[in-house]
Amino acid sequence: GVSRGASSRDGRRQSRFVRGNEHGFEICTVNHKRGGEVRLDATVTYADVCEVDKPTCSVLVFAHDHEDYDHDKWFRAYTPQPEDGCYIEDAAGTLTPVGADQFSNAVCWWHLKDGAVIGAHNGMLLEYDRSTLAPLGMVVSRDELAGRQVAVIDDGWGGDALVLYSDGDDRATVVQPNEDGTYWRRVVRNKLHRTREKRRAEAAANFVKEMNGEASAPKIASSYGPYVNTAGNALGISTRAHPVTEKELKELNLIN
Repeated sequence: GVSRGASSRDGRRQSRFVRGNEHGFEICTVNHKRGGEVRLDATVTYADVCEVDKPTCSVLVFAHDHEDYDHDKWFRAYTPQPEDGCYIEDAAGTLTPVGADQFSNAVCWWHLKDGAVIGAHNGMLLEYDRSTLAPLGMVVSRDELAGRQVAVIDDGWGGDALVLYSDGDDRATVVQPNEDGTYWRRVVRNKLHRTREKRRAEAAANFVKEMNGEASAPKIASSYGPYVNTAGNALGISTRAHPVTEKELKELNLIN
């Protein structure tokens, strides 16, 4: 949620929370622009009796109308659905649709051997949750995917390798999974952590002024762990691959 005065996305300042009760739970929104006004978005009610021959009990979900919904500026994200006609069975070999401008205008999704769900949408490759199929995050950015083919090949050890390549080009990019087995790129830093980092940097600047006098001009740098930047918006980030050998780095004049 966004509770402070600035919003980096759509100008709204809202938070979400789930409120449980004896019948199920409610999904609510807190509007910080209206003094913390609470809006009831949806009510989920559990079934009183479960049918014996069904693996799960049914629930009733009711979406509530509100004046806040009277606009067309919605963020839309494709979510795969079973039998939606976009699923690629037994994904192997080149997956780029015939007749399509690569994946720039294609919508499709597939499973890898390890269970990961990858899909193409809006010129990007995305990863989806394995059980709910909800979008997790970006795997390959538009600039990295533009003009390239996508292939799933056997890695020789019982698994898959997700590969990007171009016809007639000797270069190829392996889209490596994260250490936890997921593929989506953690390119956006947590906003709460970024706020705390800014506070620490300000504290360091004040410390330097106390040491060197108010006339000093502190120049504060921060060191980070696995992150290489402080970007706050995934759409401005590229997943373009990095060379992997010293020879390649020298050819690109990245090292001497």
